[in-house]
Amino acid sequence: MRVLEQLNQSLHAVMAERSDVLFIGEDVLDPYGGAFKVSKGLSTAFPDQVITTPISEASIVGLGTGLALQGYRPVVEIMFGDFITLIADQLVNQAAKMTWMYNRDLAVPIVVRTPMGGRRGYGPTHSQTLEKHFLGVPGLTVLAASQALDAGALLRIAIEEIDTPVLFVENKLLYARQAIEPGELDMRKSDAQVPTLTIGGGRPDFSIITYGDNLSLVLEAVAYLHEEEELNGEILMVHQVSPIDFEPLRVSVMTTRRVVVVEEGIEAHGWGAEVIAGLSDISLEAPPERVGARSLPIPAARGLEEQVLPQKQDVIDAVIRTVDRYHV
Repeated sequence: MRVLEQLNQSLHAVMAERSDVLFIGEDVLDPYGGAFKVSKGLSTAFPDQVITTPISEASIVGLGTGLALQGYRPVVEIMFGDFITLIADQLVNQAAKMTWMYNRDLAVPIVVRTPMGGRRGYGPTHSQTLEKHFLGVPGLTVLAASQALDAGALLRIAIEEIDTPVLFVENKLLYARQAIEPGELDMRKSDAQVPTLTIGGGRPDFSIITYGDNLSLVLEAVAYLHEEEELNGEILMVHQVSPIDFEPLRVSVMTTRRVVVVEEGIEAHGWGAEVIAGLSDISLEAPPERVGARSLPIPAARGLEEQVLPQKQDVIDAVIRTVDRYHV
């Protein structure tokens, strides 16, 4: 099953079971079914639970926040992740702060879903990875889907089990990817509500910490390093991007003493820096490495886009630097 189908089937299931789950967004009605087709069939099956809206992201999230306060569990779709800059006030200054501002135990179970990331030639305003601007906000949880964990199950956790606002990130390339079946990789789940996956067997030489669609890039790099350099890697696949559950990361890094953090967002001032800061009390064999996008707008031309976004070779080079700090 593709990740897109996992998300779509999960929404159909939860909306069939719960009339308090509403789906809100632009161009989400059938037959179009949303820009990336995650909402396909929802308005036909649940006409009273799907709300199509004008192009006004702030208003959409404001509506969702109000409905959440009234006891509904709204799922809001922002068509492109680049547009979450337009909802910052509603999420950061309103939804995430209601309990503190009004000194009441208020549930604001709004889930804001959005496709994020590049590698499709969409250019500088439709290819960004911007969730880092929402990390560390008190009262706001940031989750990221991957092909290694059932994306539909993760979405149901966000909708049904988390009573505070959630930003749910879906990398665009994930939609077409086949979900990784249990047993396909050597994977272990953490015990957290939103699990971190540890991927890899044997005694690892290095740890790679990542999230989202970076898994495909990292798996290729780890396979190359095993075959060509005789190095074994352990991958930590994070699904709760903020706040970070450091325990499974620490277990791995305390074993390998070498760590590389990979993200598609701009490396400077990024998620990777926060991960490394949280592991800074561990004595490492080599300085930690970060892999991310260059500090440039993302070009539309595919060749130039590849030069800005992280590639497999960037991950390979970073790992080798942790093994041989004098490697040039």
